[in-house]
Amino acid sequence: MGFNRDIRVYGLALYFLPLKTRIPLKFGPETTTHGVCARVRIEVLSRSGDRASGWGETPLSVAWVWPCELSYDSRLTAMQDFCCLLAQAWNDFSAWGHPMEIGHSFSKEALPSLLHEFNRQRVSQSLPKMPWLAALVCSASFDLALFDAYGNLHGISAFDSLNSEYMNHDLSWFYNKEYAPSFKGRYPQEFLVHPAPDSIPAWHLVGGKDIIKPEDLKGDEPDDGYPVILSDWIVRDGLTCLKVKLTGIDSEWDYQRIVDVGRIAVAHNVDWLSADFNCTVLDPMYVCEILDKLLKEEPRIYGMILYIEQPFPYDLEQHRIDAHAVSARKPLFMDESAHDWSLLALGRTLGWTGVALKTCKTFSGALLSLCWAKMAGMTLMVQDLTNPMLAQIPHIQLAAHAGTIMGVETNSMQFYPDASMPEAAIHPGLFRRINGRVRLDSIGTTGFGYRVSEIKRQLPPAVWESGR
Repeated sequence: MGFNRDIRVYGLALYFLPLKTRIPLKFGPETTTHGVCARVRIEVLSRSGDRASGWGETPLSVAWVWPCELSYDSRLTAMQDFCCLLAQAWNDFSAWGHPMEIGHSFSKEALPSLLHEFNRQRVSQSLPKMPWLAALVCSASFDLALFDAYGNLHGISAFDSLNSEYMNHDLSWFYNKEYAPSFKGRYPQEFLVHPAPDSIPAWHLVGGKDIIKPEDLKGDEPDDGYPVILSDWIVRDGLTCLKVKLTGIDSEWDYQRIVDVGRIAVAHNVDWLSADFNCTVLDPMYVCEILDKLLKEEPRIYGMILYIEQPFPYDLEQHRIDAHAVSARKPLFMDESAHDWSLLALGRTLGWTGVALKTCKTFSGALLSLCWAKMAGMTLMVQDLTNPMLAQIPHIQLAAHAGTIMGVETNSMQFYPDASMPEAAIHPGLFRRINGRVRLDSIGTTGFGYRVSEIKRQLPPAVWESGR
């Protein structure tokens, strides 16, 4: 067992890296033009007194985690404030163990009470509560950094630590009594692809504001050397997979958007499409009617749709919508709803057939969802949060190790490609899609293989820093 390999948090630093999109990015009803990445450096201590550090990074994707009428900047500021609270809490969290054990314990023991107190103060100021999904995203960088530090300490990949040699507990320790017997004596590594492939297919995001036809050009598009029109992206990057963002509230627009993108895809030999309704649909028939119309009028485009992503509100317990009618037509993937493995069981009874994993919901949580989903026979995908810089690297690795239905969604090179130039100089295959794929052959051998010492990234001053 992994007792002698245990670690604990010894100190950390938190940074905020601003982002500005080159073109607007539409999430459901909201359009984003700027954002922030939370980057964390954690130092860990072993029981023998050795130390190592690791890094984690996650975009604070306000529109995705916290849809409401409060201004974007007010929500972003609140998430940054919560990150600073988490920095203190993670620094003071004294648990010893493997990163997955520590991360899981923090999410169960510390994070709920921190969010409750944070929201209690917000309510006293007549401000809306921050959702649990937002709290997970704020905590994800710390969780990722812990895995990176552990791998660096022991001289192994973070993915090679997920077995009995390094972990103190098998998977049954993480799940409730109902499911624990199925995982007795089993470890996450058993559910991962080993060795991971050197390259995987890349999905391109067709946002709601993206220009797909030359006649839609207005003349104010960026002239920065990157493509603007969808067909130019397909040709430049050799794309074979397109994810189409839809409104979920305007069926005529949504249907026509799929048709327009589909016809461009057919003309350029794209293989696959997916449709993302971004949690705005309340009636399954909305999706079914679009799919049935496609089957009748555009059968080839219908056949190219590999799966449907998260049409319904992400609070699955509050919105227990029977989705069997949708999944009878196409595979149906949980994304926002899958922020805890326990919700997968509920989703499966409601008709969901797949799970979209994200590192931003904590790496520990993603691993638990992955293992439960595979045990239950559910299909996997790894979806993007428009991950730039360091955030891209474990994101792509998770997809390569998960064995997804088809590659990985990766779109930061569309919306802020220059933000990742220092990282791309060391990992060119991770930040540029070539022949429709991203490559993992530049990744280092320990932790998440960031090769941080080689990346010429000038960080802003830390907003929170400590050490014991």
